[in-house]
Amino acid sequence: MEISTELFLLTLSILFFISILAGKAGHRFGVPALLLFLAVGMVFGIDGVGIEFDNIKTAQTISSVALCIILFSGGMDTKIEEIRPILPQGVILATVGVLLTAIFTGLAVWYVLGMTMESAGVGFLTALLLAATMSSTDSASVFSILRSKGLHLKNNLKPMLELESGSNDPMAYVLTITLIGLLQMDTEPNYLLAFGNLLLQLIIGGAAGYLLGKLAVYVNNNIKIDNKSLYPILVVTFCIFIFSITYFLKGNGYLAVYISGLVIGNSRFVHKRSSLNFFDGIAWMSQLVMFLTLGLLINPSELIPIIIPGLLISFIMIFITRPLSVFISLLPFPKMSVKDKIFVSWVGLRGAVPIIFAITVLAAELPHSRLIFNIVFFCTLVSLVVQGTSLSVVARWLGLAEEPDKAQELHDFDVEFSDEIKSVTSEIKITENALSNGPHLMDLKLPEKTIVVMVKRDGKYFVPNGKTVLHPEDMMLVITDDYAALRETYSRLGKPN
Repeated sequence: MEISTELFLLTLSILFFISILAGKAGHRFGVPALLLFLAVGMVFGIDGVGIEFDNIKTAQTISSVALCIILFSGGMDTKIEEIRPILPQGVILATVGVLLTAIFTGLAVWYVLGMTMESAGVGFLTALLLAATMSSTDSASVFSILRSKGLHLKNNLKPMLELESGSNDPMAYVLTITLIGLLQMDTEPNYLLAFGNLLLQLIIGGAAGYLLGKLAVYVNNNIKIDNKSLYPILVVTFCIFIFSITYFLKGNGYLAVYISGLVIGNSRFVHKRSSLNFFDGIAWMSQLVMFLTLGLLINPSELIPIIIPGLLISFIMIFITRPLSVFISLLPFPKMSVKDKIFVSWVGLRGAVPIIFAITVLAAELPHSRLIFNIVFFCTLVSLVVQGTSLSVVARWLGLAEEPDKAQELHDFDVEFSDEIKSVTSEIKITENALSNGPHLMDLKLPEKTIVVMVKRDGKYFVPNGKTVLHPEDMMLVITDDYAALRETYSRLGKPN
């Protein structure tokens, strides 16, 4: 039956709306929004409401573009000064850690499937391929969960985890593609050639990302566009261009877009704030589309036969192979505490990326490809449920979470300042208690480092001076040098921190 464009758009809008509501409810109850996006897709799929979607190529294309945007956005949001102290640890986890995870998990998968599904006849190379698809932590899951929960971690753990998750997908992808190529060979696999190709892809991807990121900044700063709203579109254009051209240069496109995002996000360019906000929204949109698509692709009834091996593999990864890989990879850093390594091990979240790589296996039409896809999907669900819902709890249990400095979010004043301006903005409502020393602005006795730049009263805005008479319920926009000054401001106005 041919579906009309109007019916398709209606269905798509309903799916989006339900997913957004599910994400809002999930945040309240501590459930990762991405897990609920997947669940909505599964509910509306062939085994649920009945939407039939089985186009592997379309799913692969949608997921690849979405992942490209997510990685680029993650790179733009990562601050170089934050990751510089933990750069060696992050790079080793993203390379050696991924390789060790693939090897250890491959051995475990081979043993588990041989014990529980002997009739399937899964060989070691196939087991290693299955493990390679799940060998990286998922950037979409880590970025969204760490940032949506507002989890503030000690010892630079947050930038380390974001660096690892943003830069380890290329390694897992290259491993996956290499193993697919080895399985497709009619002759004896050439492992030396495969390793050379792997290294070459990473080098080309890294170099292309850095150089093209610099080019994007130069073009953005020197091209004159009358319509300012087109500048974020220009950045998107570069994102897609960098991913595509790196592919034709025989490099790794995912690594290239992450590094180029890192270069662009840490450079000064015109309309940077609007571009960052645009990418934040489009990245969430990409995650929603990607997880919905993957949810529609799976048939829950196919997961029933692999529940036992899926659970075994999941818990082996969570409690054995991921921690083992992390502890071995971080051996060169003895100053890093055991608690830090345990938490890094726990944030081995699987998400859309392993499923995307499993779709690549499906598209290659290898033996056992559907089995690989179903197990990867099941393990992803287990990871999101077990690890995704418990990140905050584990961080607090290990004593690694701390209360972050926060300012009252701006609702009445729609203004933003560049990241280069090292100041803190907040809005404060005037109370009777705040006016106890007098009604004038000068009577508030604010700290020297605090300036009131605007006042909102009865829906109207004005710039005050020291003699301005303030009224209860007035809303002030204040700027301070730092959070210490803001806390003192709150204290003097009788507002709880």
